[in-house]
Amino acid sequence: MQRPGHPHRGKRRAHGGLRPATGRLGGGVLIRHLAARIWGNAWLLLSFTTLCWAGNAIVGRAVVGIVPPATLSFWRWVGAFCIVLGFAWPHLRRDRAVLLRNWHWMLLFSLTGIACFNVMLYLGLTTTTALNGVLMQSAQPLIVILWASLLRTEQPTLRQMIGVAISLIGVAVIVAHGSLAALARLEINVGDLWILGGSVIYGFYVAILRRRPVMHPLSFVAVTFSVGALMVLPLMVREYLAGQTIAWSAAALASILYIMVFPSLLAYLCFNRGVELLGPGRAGQAIHLVPVFGTILSVLVLGEAFRLFHATGITLIAAGILLASVRVRR
Repeated sequence: MQRPGHPHRGKRRAHGGLRPATGRLGGGVLIRHLAARIWGNAWLLLSFTTLCWAGNAIVGRAVVGIVPPATLSFWRWVGAFCIVLGFAWPHLRRDRAVLLRNWHWMLLFSLTGIACFNVMLYLGLTTTTALNGVLMQSAQPLIVILWASLLRTEQPTLRQMIGVAISLIGVAVIVAHGSLAALARLEINVGDLWILGGSVIYGFYVAILRRRPVMHPLSFVAVTFSVGALMVLPLMVREYLAGQTIAWSAAALASILYIMVFPSLLAYLCFNRGVELLGPGRAGQAIHLVPVFGTILSVLVLGEAFRLFHATGITLIAAGILLASVRVRR
């Protein structure tokens, strides 16, 4: 015999309990599905990466004289490591054996992708213009293809080489403001050589990235960030002993926080995944989007005028990327 009120409690469970649970489950499934779609879309990830790196070049140039280059690089990676550690800790425990077994690879990734390039970039920006810095970095896609071919991690196709050349012309159009005379007047100085040297080292990192040990992406960035920061530490100490310290202000703090989160943590996660999906040559081509986003940020944030040479350069870069990235069915 049922007690009074029992059927009503059953109805409340049927109508008031299951529906909200189903709604929450549906929302969770939708979010996971959307995240999986984004994580599997290489060009979306690479576009976000280059947007962050365009902001990095602008901020890196803006803090010259406020934050010394090695100090900026050190706190960039320390901050990114502190942010990611809480999320990465369970994966680090599971990947511990893989990390210990491949410690030499992790040292190499940390040196080439984290420590060297970023210090050399910030050091170069102290003595060169932002335009020259963009032009030097624009050689990276070609450098990546040459490294990948030399190391036999990927063989470039004729379409890739032509695409890189077209995109590089587009970059030159933007940098020179559409004037061959302005391009001819560009002078190479020590800062440009630092950035170019860093680009050669970073191109090696991109070319070997597909050989990284199998582990969770958060484990990989957490270890490379921390080891890379330790490698930069002696350079920061040298700057400190030479009297080069941070001139603290709200702008300096905001700049460092931005660099910790966007060009470091988020951009590296997305770029590493892009290389995993496309390979070093095709993913490296996305670096030519940095001047495109730099132009857009200059127009939106700094109020600069959008001119014909911007449109021409962006069109050439887009055409080159499209040519290099589209696979031909045989």
